[in-house]
Amino acid sequence: MPAFVDPDLIRARFAAALSDMYRAEVPLYADLLDIVGEVNLRTDPAAPERVAIERHGAIRLGTGAELAMMARAFSVLGMVPVGYYDLAVAGVPVHSTAFRPVTEEALAANPFRVFCSLLRIELIEDAALRDEITAILARRAIFTPEALDLIATAERDGGLDEGAAQAFVTALLETFRWHSEATVNAETYARLSAQHRLIADIVAFKGPHINHLTPRTLDIDAAQDEMRARGIDAKAVIEGPPPRKIPILLRQTSFKALTEAVRFDGEAGQHTARFGEIEQRGAALTPKGRALYDRLLALGDPAVFEAFPDDLPGLVRDGLIYVRNGAPITYEDFLPVSAAGIFQSNLAGEAPRAYGEASSQAEFEAALGRPTIDPFDLYAALAALP
Repeated sequence: MPAFVDPDLIRARFAAALSDMYRAEVPLYADLLDIVGEVNLRTDPAAPERVAIERHGAIRLGTGAELAMMARAFSVLGMVPVGYYDLAVAGVPVHSTAFRPVTEEALAANPFRVFCSLLRIELIEDAALRDEITAILARRAIFTPEALDLIATAERDGGLDEGAAQAFVTALLETFRWHSEATVNAETYARLSAQHRLIADIVAFKGPHINHLTPRTLDIDAAQDEMRARGIDAKAVIEGPPPRKIPILLRQTSFKALTEAVRFDGEAGQHTARFGEIEQRGAALTPKGRALYDRLLALGDPAVFEAFPDDLPGLVRDGLIYVRNGAPITYEDFLPVSAAGIFQSNLAGEAPRAYGEASSQAEFEAALGRPTIDPFDLYAALAALP
C-alpha cells in the first residue's frame, strides 16, 4: 500500500502556498501579516502556534457544478462544509458555507477555512441576463485537468502519495489565482455590475480568484489602530460584537477593496473586489447565547450588549458559551450578517439591494451533494470530550 500524506499536512501546504501567492498579488496583504505578527507578539508572546498560521479565505462560485467539485477538492484537504449562510437577506445574491476541518486534532494541525459562496442566479430579475450568465458560466472550467485527475485519484485510492500531494497543491492553486483578463467584453461587464458588483466578480473572470485572505489577531483594536498609523485605508468600524473582556464569536476589519487594472477583449478597464481582512476569534456561543446575541444585535446599539455577561462564571452559569475543562471553546465559523457586511462595505458606492426570496438551503445542499454540518453539533461534541 502506498504511504498517503495526511490531509492535515496537504491542507497546511495549500494554505501556505495560497498565502504566498496572495502576498505576491496583493502587497497590502503582506503589510497586514506584519501588523498582525507584531500585535500578536505584544499581546501574548506564548500564543499557540495555530494563531500565527491561521488564515481564512473567501471565494465566490457561479454554478452548482463548481460548488460540487470544490467540495470534492476541499475533501482532499480534510475540509468539510459547516453551516449554511443566506446572504440574500443582507442584499448580497449568494448563499454560502464554510469549508473547514472539524476535529480537535485537525484544527490544531491547521485551522485553514474557506468561506465559499454560490451565486443565486434566480435572484436576478432580468430573465435575458440570467440566460446570458448561465451561458457564460457554462463555458468556463475553473479546475485544471491535473487537479480533476488528482481529486479522482484521491477518491479512488483513499488518499494521495507524496508526489501526488505536492502536485495537487500546485494544481489547485491555479483555481484561486487572479486573472486580469476578463472573459467578457466591457459592455457585458457593465451590465453585470449594474445588477450587483459581486455578480460581475463571479461571472466575468476565468475562475474564483481568492477575494480576501484573513490572518487572525489577538487584539483587533490594536491592529486597526496600527493599520491607520501606517496609512492603510481601514474600515471605520470593526464588525461584530463590541470589545469585551471575554471575546465572543468573531470580530473583523479590513482595508477597502482595491481597484485593479483588467482588460476586456483587449480593452483597458478596472475591477474592484479584492481586499485584506483581519479577524479576532472569541468563544463559541450555545444556541441560547446566539439567540441573545442576535436579539441584542437587532437593536442596533452597542450599549445594549451590557446585557450580555462579560465574565467567564456568568457566561458558563447562564449557558451562553461552550466550555471544555473550564475554558471557552473557540468559535471556528462565521456570522451571516458580518459576512454580508464585509462584502458590501468593501464595495464603496454599491447601493443596498432587497431580495425577497426565502432562504434556499435545500437547493444549496442539493448542488453541494451533501448536507452542511450544523456547527452547534460540532461545538457540543467538543464540549463533551474529556
